[in-house]
Amino acid sequence: MSLNKTPAGWLVDIQPGGRNNRRFRKTLPTKAEALAWETWVKAQVQKSPEWQPNRRDGRRLSDLIDIWHKHHGVGLRAGENTVSRLRLLCTALGNPYADQVRPDDFAEYRSKRLAAGISANAVNREHAYLRAVFNELERLGHWKGENPLAKVRQMKVAERELSFLSIEQIRQLLNALSDDALLIAKVCLATGARWSEAEGLRISQVRGGQISFTGTKSGKNRTVPVDDALIGELGQHLEARYGGEKGLADRFFMSSYEAFRKVVEKCGLELPRGQLTHVLRHTFASHFIMNGGNILVLQRILGHSSLTMTMRYAHLTPDHLQEAKNLNPLRSINQQTTNATALTVG
Repeated sequence: MSLNKTPAGWLVDIQPGGRNNRRFRKTLPTKAEALAWETWVKAQVQKSPEWQPNRRDGRRLSDLIDIWHKHHGVGLRAGENTVSRLRLLCTALGNPYADQVRPDDFAEYRSKRLAAGISANAVNREHAYLRAVFNELERLGHWKGENPLAKVRQMKVAERELSFLSIEQIRQLLNALSDDALLIAKVCLATGARWSEAEGLRISQVRGGQISFTGTKSGKNRTVPVDDALIGELGQHLEARYGGEKGLADRFFMSSYEAFRKVVEKCGLELPRGQLTHVLRHTFASHFIMNGGNILVLQRILGHSSLTMTMRYAHLTPDHLQEAKNLNPLRSINQQTTNATALTVG
């Protein structure tokens, strides 16, 4: 009811634009004044746009995630994985109305995740996913409001140690490996491939002394030359597995992750968390740079979309920061002292 008698007077309570639109409330001394004010407000709403704000968005956060998936996420390589993560995040936030998502809502959620032992990297990814939903829907015209996460800063993450194997450790590992796991490891060490890329290697990807990787994490195809010895080993491996019936051949290897893990444990190699098989990729990149390889060439070999990622290996170059050794003030003082001593002796 728009008009009510209260102890304080006549209360006008109206929403001229209907549900989800601006509400007007005012108490006046007499009924006549209340009715006049109600009529005046309705007239203002009809003729003055500023009196009638945009209709409130009644969609839930889950609705926006579904729209994002339909119009954008479905075309991404990791779209299904991303939308699954977004729906879990949405549930954890209580699936609020989209226009009521606030920065502090996510900040509170993030604090709980960190307290539960979830890494800052994982929380930052969730932040990036949800922020991207609002950004993309705004570009597509499906969202008119502000991005509630636009001003939320991501957590600072300490740079993770990139472990790599020494020549002695590589020999130890290869001597302990066998069968598919051995050749997969060799492919990783020779090309910088991820374990999954090497393990899924198909016959068509090896030709002309080169190995081509398709369907990679970055979505970019890349081709890396390898020596004849490795090509020969791959050929012998095929012959032993399929014999004369090469028409049956498709993939080189069977799943060998567990076999690799057991050998690493047996060898007593201590690796940072999450770098069990990835250490082979880091080992390739580290030795490539230490042997004088070009950082831009390494970027292309590894398939990094940004040079920033590849620059993590730059400190391993033979001449990296050698100026620090030659141009520091202590060396200058020592050099002056040596020169003065030489003059005195002379």
